[in-house]
Amino acid sequence: MSINSTRSENFNRLKNILIIGNGGRENSLAWAIQKNELVEKVYLIPGNAGSERINKCERINIDTNNKNELIEKLDFLKIDLIVIGPEIPLANGLADFLREKEFKVFGPGKDGAKLEYSKSWAKEFMQEANIPTANFCKVNSLEEAKKIIHSSPIPLVVKADGLASGKGVFIPDSKEECLKAAESIFNGKFGNSGNVVVLEEKIQGPEVSVFALCDGKRYVLLPTAQDHKRLNEKDTGPNTGGMGAYSPAPLLTEDYLDRVIKEIIEPTIDALNRKNIDYKGVIYFGLMITNSGPKVIEYNCRFGDPECQTIMPLMDQNFVFLLEKCSMGNLTGEEKINNHDKVSGCVIATSKGYPHEYKTGFPIKIGEIDISDCQIFDSGTSLSKDGELLTNGGRVLSIVCQEKDFDMVFEKAYRNLKEINFEGIYFRNDIGHQVRKNFVKEI
Repeated sequence: MSINSTRSENFNRLKNILIIGNGGRENSLAWAIQKNELVEKVYLIPGNAGSERINKCERINIDTNNKNELIEKLDFLKIDLIVIGPEIPLANGLADFLREKEFKVFGPGKDGAKLEYSKSWAKEFMQEANIPTANFCKVNSLEEAKKIIHSSPIPLVVKADGLASGKGVFIPDSKEECLKAAESIFNGKFGNSGNVVVLEEKIQGPEVSVFALCDGKRYVLLPTAQDHKRLNEKDTGPNTGGMGAYSPAPLLTEDYLDRVIKEIIEPTIDALNRKNIDYKGVIYFGLMITNSGPKVIEYNCRFGDPECQTIMPLMDQNFVFLLEKCSMGNLTGEEKINNHDKVSGCVIATSKGYPHEYKTGFPIKIGEIDISDCQIFDSGTSLSKDGELLTNGGRVLSIVCQEKDFDMVFEKAYRNLKEINFEGIYFRNDIGHQVRKNFVKEI
């Protein structure tokens, strides 16, 4: 994928890059960034067991909450650009702090991160800006929730207001399930993130992900993607952080994407500017394509996971320049990411029991992998004292492949998955079913 209007001679201070985070998203970002010939070192805090298998990469064991030690380390390493991956440090204002110390940071400040860490704030933001979204109510108590649920003619979507690692959304099929979901949130299932609950109209249609790299005023779009949130095949079971994805999403034609830009993306950035929020980072638009048009399900203030792992292999070595330009507010508005001649798909291998309780520490065995246009990004792994690769999370590995069409992509991904084993390994066999022409679900 070629990025236009970018000249390497204008970027002579990109030798040392820091990425904050420990998942597959951060490993895929590191993998994409290290492609650039100017980049000499990519550091990850804390990274995971797969980070150092990536060229030019090194893990740093340091607590980002220890601000003095962090700044000393960054000065010593002569860090030229910081990319913050997860939502929690963004919500806690880490980007603000680092900018105050005169570092270039890709990632919004705490004010911009509120798009993700408060669903009720985001819904009110959309309402004020006339951005299409589902109707909603914000409630502060279980009693208030019960009244609205009982009075609603249909079951409502129930959302914890704050951060919940992608697991705070319930899509009930009955009022009884609505009440149970609201009760579990108000009873502390997600801690303080559940002090407020959003009850939302249930809208229908396929979902799609759009990512805008923003410098505060201008933006450039990444390839679109479709994520699979539900745990089980046929898109059933509980919501997860994501079981797989593919990119680009054929569902979003060029004409329809233009509509999304006019009705959602540009109004969002304009509304942020009216609120004096200088948003330098990626805005994730989780959209639903309804009969009446595109609607925003949610915003994220960071790259989606596993969409990020899916999209990064489609980036060329100039990707890091875009992050640099966003961090400095220097996009010209002329940048464009050209179409790649291949498509990309990702399947997530998880621990048994995810997204609920699960055990970790199981050895991971990897056999003969077809590495041609295939990446395995560690999402939740660690190393034993003897250097053995172990499971260390709910989502363990991201298997990502690129090919001329989606059938070839997922044939290769699932062929490689047969070479990977750990106790309790689980993955969906129907990732990309919407775009796999040869897909036949086994009964």
